[in-house]
Amino acid sequence: MSHDDFAFEPVRGLPEALPEGEHILWQGSPTTMKLAREGFKINWIIGYFAVLAIWRVGVSSSTMPFNEAALHAVPFVLICAGVCLAMIGLAWVQAKATVYTLTNKRVAMRIGAALTMTLNLPYVKIGNASLDVKASGHGTIALELLDETRFSYITLWPNVRPWHFAKTQPALRCIADAEKVAAIFAEAAEIRTSVPRVERTTQVAMAAE
Repeated sequence: MSHDDFAFEPVRGLPEALPEGEHILWQGSPTTMKLAREGFKINWIIGYFAVLAIWRVGVSSSTMPFNEAALHAVPFVLICAGVCLAMIGLAWVQAKATVYTLTNKRVAMRIGAALTMTLNLPYVKIGNASLDVKASGHGTIALELLDETRFSYITLWPNVRPWHFAKTQPALRCIADAEKVAAIFAEAAEIRTSVPRVERTTQVAMAAE
C-alpha cells in the first residue's frame, strides 16, 4: 500500500489552503539527475576517482604488465559507483520532498527532506531574479530578496543559489522548462508589484505629520 508523507497538506506543496483571490500558476520540483549533478556534484566525484584510478594503474604498470595493472583500478571504480549511487539516492529524496509553487501573489517553496519547512516569498519582497539555464532546458531561478530577511545557507541547501553566503538567495533548483517558468514568474511579479498598496495610518501618526 502506498503512503504519502505529505497527505496532510490541503494543497500539494502548501501548508494551508489558498486564500480567496489567490490561485496557482505553476508547480514543479527539481529533476533528480540534474540535482545530483549540480547540487551533489557527482561529475566531480567521478572525475576525482577517475584520476585516482589512472594514477594507480600508472604506478602499477611500471612493475607489472598493463593487463594486471589495470585490475588495480577496479576498487576505485566500485567505490565511485557506490558513492554516486548514494548521491543520486539523496538527490531523489530531496527532489521528492521539494515542491516549488508560483501563485499570482507569491513564491512558495516546500523544502527539506528530514525537517520540512515552507518559505512564502511575496513578489513585493523579491527585488530581482536570475536565471541560469542549461542546453537541456533545465535551469535554476535564484531570488534576491529586498528586505533584511536572512536565511541560513545550510537550511536552504540545495534550494539556494550556490556560493552566495553573505546574502543567501532561495532558488528553484534544476527545474524543467526553466525559461517558461521564468516567464510565468516575471509576468506574475510584474502584475503584483504594479498594484498600488494602501497602508492604514493611525490618527496619531497623521497628526504628527
